[in-house]
Amino acid sequence: MSSSPQAPPHAVTVDADTRPSLTVLSGFWPAATLAVARTLLAADPSLLLVRHDLSGIRQGVVRRVVRCGVGIIEDEQVELRHGCASCTLREDVLPTLVRFTRSHPGQDLVLMLPEVVEPEAVAAACAHCLVDGAPITDLIRIDSYVTVLDAEHLLDGLASTDDLTTLGIHAADDDHRALADVVVRQIEYADTLVLWGQSRDGAFDTSRMAVLLQRMAPWATHLRVDDPVDAGTLTRQLRHTHRHRSGTPGTLARGLQGYTLGAHEPEPDCGVVSAVLRARRPFHPQRLHDVLEEVNAEVIRSRGHLWLASQPDTVVAWEFAGGGLTMGSLGHWLVSLPADRWEHVEDQRRLAAALEWDPYYGDRHQHLVFIGLDLDPVELHRALAGCLLTDAELADGEDTWRSYPDPFAGCFPLGAEELTDTDTDTDTEGAQRA
Repeated sequence: MSSSPQAPPHAVTVDADTRPSLTVLSGFWPAATLAVARTLLAADPSLLLVRHDLSGIRQGVVRRVVRCGVGIIEDEQVELRHGCASCTLREDVLPTLVRFTRSHPGQDLVLMLPEVVEPEAVAAACAHCLVDGAPITDLIRIDSYVTVLDAEHLLDGLASTDDLTTLGIHAADDDHRALADVVVRQIEYADTLVLWGQSRDGAFDTSRMAVLLQRMAPWATHLRVDDPVDAGTLTRQLRHTHRHRSGTPGTLARGLQGYTLGAHEPEPDCGVVSAVLRARRPFHPQRLHDVLEEVNAEVIRSRGHLWLASQPDTVVAWEFAGGGLTMGSLGHWLVSLPADRWEHVEDQRRLAAALEWDPYYGDRHQHLVFIGLDLDPVELHRALAGCLLTDAELADGEDTWRSYPDPFAGCFPLGAEELTDTDTDTDTEGAQRA
């Protein structure tokens, strides 16, 4: 029997892509994120670090600082556009990256995002915004989105009920995001997570934070880093990894497109439990509304999409963090769309629907993930299963379901046209936060 040819022991893999590599660092605790950035600079002095300082934003001042391992190359004030930090960054970051790629050919870059910026927004800008008439990916290869979490403060951030406005760190006057929402979105979009340092409560609690991150983002590569740091090792773990996949959907749309939404780990690991609910019958709207507080009482993070019997055309998004539940529309179920509009839906979603298509229900289903400490998965499942329609209710049919008393009526409007940008989990139409 012949065997497949193998490369000789001395062979090396050569990356034919000659574009400089970009690593994007995010994290809500800038001391930890900056420590990672400085470690990468220490290992490679030619690396270019681009960061924006928002400490003076309330006075209308944003500073752009670019440095390499031997010192600061540029330190300039950037005009605050439209009173909005996000607008300013969107209009300044990409041209800055392109400019330094051209002025420093062959040198890789690290972009360190301000603590309130979500990496998915940067990824969207890189995908859709042009610089000099061309996407930046013509010049730069986006290698990885890395989120750095401070082990000492992570749980406090995830459990926080504060919003950015209350804390005085909002990116614009209309920025009403919750702190916990920012942290979970930084975690869930990343392809690499770095847990930095140690919990103040000791080694067990640090391990618990590591398990919690594994449950929140089972699709990511996970690293634990503590002083002293080996700069060479960390560089090999974080740079030139090719981990970023530009086509991967946002968290809430993952399940619709057949990607992993969460891991079902009902047995506690360091007290962390992750429970997945999947079902092929709809929720009764009133019964679901009555248990919202109960099912999230011990939850740190829950997410996914669901099917309400009273609104059978609508994919309802669900995400909980920081004590608040947000629900909104993710558009139509495919079964409710005429065939000539399916061509406007992502190929991956159509494929995922076809694999689990039900002759009666079509692609409609429940897919929710709950993650928490000391969570009782049996009680959680019992509470949610009790909200599903009974056999007798199913037999009544869809016309009867639509007439159910619905506390969610009017909360999830569907536009005249199908929403096709279901790769984002931050702009659900008609979102309601409880």
